[in-house]
Amino acid sequence: MLGQCDLCLKQKELEVLYEIATLLADSRDTQKSLEKSLLSLKNTLELQNCVIYKLEDEMLNIYSSINFNKYQKIISEYRIGEGATGLAAKSGEPVIIENIHNDILFLNKSGNRNSETISYIAVPMFVDNKIFGVLAANLSRSTKIGFDETVRILSIISTLFAQFIYSHIVVEQDKERLRELKLYYKMEWDSKVHNFGDIIGKSPKMEDVYKVIDRIAGSNVTILVRGETGTGKELVAASIHKRSKRKDEPFIKLNCAAITDTLLESELFGHEKGAFTDAKETRKGRFELADGGTLFLDEIGDISASAQVKLLRVLQEREFERVGGSKTIKVNVRLVAATNRNLEQMVKDGTFREDLYYRLNVIPIDLPPLRERGEDIELLVNFFLERSMKNHKKMVVITDDAMLKLIQYLWPGNVRELENTIERIVLMGDEDGISASDMLLLLPALNNKILNNEHIGMIKNKSLEETEKEAIQKALQDCNNNQSEAAKQLEITLRQIGYKIKMYGLKI
Repeated sequence: MLGQCDLCLKQKELEVLYEIATLLADSRDTQKSLEKSLLSLKNTLELQNCVIYKLEDEMLNIYSSINFNKYQKIISEYRIGEGATGLAAKSGEPVIIENIHNDILFLNKSGNRNSETISYIAVPMFVDNKIFGVLAANLSRSTKIGFDETVRILSIISTLFAQFIYSHIVVEQDKERLRELKLYYKMEWDSKVHNFGDIIGKSPKMEDVYKVIDRIAGSNVTILVRGETGTGKELVAASIHKRSKRKDEPFIKLNCAAITDTLLESELFGHEKGAFTDAKETRKGRFELADGGTLFLDEIGDISASAQVKLLRVLQEREFERVGGSKTIKVNVRLVAATNRNLEQMVKDGTFREDLYYRLNVIPIDLPPLRERGEDIELLVNFFLERSMKNHKKMVVITDDAMLKLIQYLWPGNVRELENTIERIVLMGDEDGISASDMLLLLPALNNKILNNEHIGMIKNKSLEETEKEAIQKALQDCNNNQSEAAKQLEITLRQIGYKIKMYGLKI
């Protein structure tokens, strides 16, 4: 039978377990709940200097304690295997120092040892069978409980503490991730980055694209979307994400060409506070924001050689360090990249890494330009027309002759140009109806050198590519190879004419 003292200790053990469980159930303030729990442990079982160490980057740091000042908390850290505390973490077994005054394993980094303290016990804390930290306490002259009982009660309580702290950390990480995503999507909205849902089109070339998307969306394979500017590469990436197993996770985007080389690394991988002049706080990069989901990197052909090396490492190892940091961060991200550049030629020229090219070009998806999509132009015109009329609260009718002008135009800016064009038509057009002549007045680009009424007969006997190439050649010849002047003559952008010159291999 148990003696009176034993019964009293058992009662105290049950009391402290119940009180700690009750305190941890109130998780509104994690630190206060833990400190109150440690205080209960001290008062009920007369244990001294109760402290919780959490394992972070191979170091045991004080997470919660009583009777430790700010300075003591800083200096009282242990490496794995260092002292009795570090040994408990390394071995995964409780460590008992019977006499702290003559045992070299007791390092007394906090300086809390005094004549009243006699022994020290450290028990490991586990989460999912992995070391999470250490719970430790001193036994004093007034402590009634023995070594075995102390180890038993601390082992039970350490499990409660470990699960409580781990759950709190997971919740905070989820909150932080939601805050980061909220900020990211707010930035996307503020910068008017948007898409109009799934891709619109039923032409044979677009049907081929749909088939590829359906086949590969469910996998985690890296995808390279290729096509001219404005063909809808971002929509393809979004469509892949929506049809994947990651559809409930973030879809994060970054236009690599819109960011300077010096900032690109920070945007991709994040930075630590103080990493550079404007780094006033730690910030997660797009890879971290996309963890579990999909990252879309547009204009991948425009990144620098140094950025290519770092991107290659992430694709190979799925890990990286933030700018100014040393901690390795692992991510689970599905990458969809896009470009309008000729990567094969860039590899030959030595401006794009061959190994990165093969890492990206696992599954290529080639998007056709709008001029090759036939009946899709009318579908897109009607879609954008309806949306723009709704936004501007204005009715506009495009006659069949005016629609024919839109269909005949070559659309060097592709779907993006078409979208902007329709919005202009709605804003400037007459509600009584827009005729073919009105269309030419509203959109001088329809009357440019690439597609003019007097050239339509010629175009019927030539491919659109041949017609466009000849028009660009003539414009360059008329402007003495001045690309800027030729672009103005053709009423396209300098970037568009530069792309066409490369695409057709024109010599200037």
